[in-house]
Amino acid sequence: MKKLSAVAAASLLLLAACGREAPNPSEPVQTGAAATGPGALAAMHGAVALDTLVTGLNNPRGLKFGPDGDLYVAEGGTGGPNSTVGQCAQAAGVGPYTGGYTSRVSRIDRHGNRTTVVDSLPSSSTTPATGGLTSGVADVAFIGRTLYAVLAGAGCSHGVPDVPNAVIRVHRNGRWSIVADLSAFVAANPTASEDPDDFEPDGTWYSLVARDGYLYTTEPNHQEVDRVSPRTGRIKRIVDVSLAHPGNAEGWIGPTAMIPDRDGVVFGTLGTFPVVPGTDSIFDLDLNGRYRPLASGFSTVLGLASDRGGRIYVLESMTQPGFPGPQDIGAGMVVRVRKGGAVDTVATGFSFPSAMTYGPDGNLYVSDFGFGTPPGTGQIVRIRLRHDRD
Repeated sequence: MKKLSAVAAASLLLLAACGREAPNPSEPVQTGAAATGPGALAAMHGAVALDTLVTGLNNPRGLKFGPDGDLYVAEGGTGGPNSTVGQCAQAAGVGPYTGGYTSRVSRIDRHGNRTTVVDSLPSSSTTPATGGLTSGVADVAFIGRTLYAVLAGAGCSHGVPDVPNAVIRVHRNGRWSIVADLSAFVAANPTASEDPDDFEPDGTWYSLVARDGYLYTTEPNHQEVDRVSPRTGRIKRIVDVSLAHPGNAEGWIGPTAMIPDRDGVVFGTLGTFPVVPGTDSIFDLDLNGRYRPLASGFSTVLGLASDRGGRIYVLESMTQPGFPGPQDIGAGMVVRVRKGGAVDTVATGFSFPSAMTYGPDGNLYVSDFGFGTPPGTGQIVRIRLRHDRD
């Protein structure tokens, strides 16, 4: 079983899917349980319909609604040509990366109109031999009216020596500043178990959530959940999950998606590869570092959301057995965990989805074509929910 990071896993996905044309996101979206075929989105239990809010995005990742009611989307960008070979340690397995400044955060209004909030953020790509997967800004979060973001495609090992992976603050004039240097933190504070065959010196940060005035972020390659003070920039590791825990003899789970909950946060897992469907879980983590399985039976969890009733929705990106490949086109899905533990399939037909959020309108929003597809093919899909009580 290979313990791949989210970046390394997705690069394999891209490599396997190379040569197969991605479904056109500008085509009408099919709805209803009868929709079939690669990329045919289907509304299932608890969903009324699906529609595409916006297309033309570059590797869309984490997304959140702002206090203005608009949707803010992290876009990984298109990478760049810069190499740092010979300047610093390179990522194992998928390096050396090449980097540039092509990532951005976009704002989407309720009509699907896109505007740029901040651009020219770090973006980097793995080697062409491993698919040329691109990462940049990974997720966004708000504290009050202030927008924060977490960078995953920066740092010297990603071909961006001038900017570390970091939590950043985005200013209203489109400028940004570093709040906390995550690259320096992981270098000075290694986790207990790190895989030298699949190691990212700067980390591959994934989710960012706000809770009680702090920011929390996940790192699946080093396997940690950390807290950042936006006031002081201090970083505190909440938990190191790189050691074995009950129910996982491999000792590797890779925390990815995350949402706040009553006692702390809930995070999902990427799991090991090749994919064994049904072997990933979501965990409840308190702020003292104690975590326990909350629900299981999922595959490659890359998105989480909760509704007003406290029910959790899980985005499963790759659900087919084996290494990621063309069989995963149209195989992504969203399921709902009901109180009591029962699981319902809400929507199917997503291709390489990478994140999900719950909107103030009571609907779900999914970043689709978030990994391994050509520039401009990313889209945001809205899942219109039926608000029943089951």
